[in-house]
Amino acid sequence: MRRRSKQREVILNLLKRTKSHPSAEWVYTEVRKEIPNISLGTVYRNIKLLQSMGEVSEISCEGDECRFDGNTILHYHITCQRCGKIMDLDGIVLQSLEERVAAATGFKITNHCVGFKGVCPDCLEQSSPERYKYKVRLY
Repeated sequence: MRRRSKQREVILNLLKRTKSHPSAEWVYTEVRKEIPNISLGTVYRNIKLLQSMGEVSEISCEGDECRFDGNTILHYHITCQRCGKIMDLDGIVLQSLEERVAAATGFKITNHCVGFKGVCPDCLEQSSPERYKYKVRLY
């Protein structure tokens, strides 16, 4: 069992309440507002520890900067290729995909990572307001 630390609690609380899927550097900047003498290395170590404890998850897609999520319930993300914004895709779970992969490989699937990339509505509107007017529905 890990000893509780103020730094870890502040980092975890910050990650749990933000929906922006921040980088470690952003977490460091925000945590310094409460703990001015914290180091970037301490933030990285605590995020890694929180990951190993299953309290936060890491989001990284194809070499992009690692971002972190305080929501550890299985869900997917969509990333804007222009502005870098990451959004949750709630309510969409590909359970049948895990079952098919397990059946095809003999693996016991313990987790999977699926990410989508595209251009967000804000960026589309900035590039051509009239051309890209649409509504997105996720079922």
